[in-house]
Amino acid sequence: MKKILLSFLSFLFFAAAFAQMENPVKWIYSAKKIKADLYELHMTAVLEPKWHIYSQDIKGDGPVPTSFAFDKNPLVKVDGKVVEMGKQEKEYDKNFGMTLKYYGNKVDFVQKIKLKALVATIAKGKITYMVCNDKKCLPPKDIPFSIRIDPRS
Repeated sequence: MKKILLSFLSFLFFAAAFAQMENPVKWIYSAKKIKADLYELHMTAVLEPKWHIYSQDIKGDGPVPTSFAFDKNPLVKVDGKVVEMGKQEKEYDKNFGMTLKYYGNKVDFVQKIKLKALVATIAKGKITYMVCNDKKCLPPKDIPFSIRIDPRS
């Protein structure tokens, strides 16, 4: 009996660990210089086939929209809102009972920033997102990001 219970508990442990490892999104971060004091921060989500990530523009009680929170930095001023660049799809989802906006394959989230001084700094923050495929949705995730900005390069 102990062996059966131990085997069952081991199975549950490994199943939970495997489920925690599933992550169909790879994030790539970069800064693009526009002018001496103006940059675009690119936070690019690359998704595995058949997975999608939700737009920032989700209202109501549906899936968790993608969102960005920037840490305060005395050298950086956020300029406007995060813009989504990618092939947006719209579809009515019967599970959520609403029309949803999402991206498959790849989406680039772009935030303009202004430097208050022409010195190197790091823009930090947190991305909250949720991904689904045609069979399941993964719980929302919060991940930190860090993007180096160097006006000398």
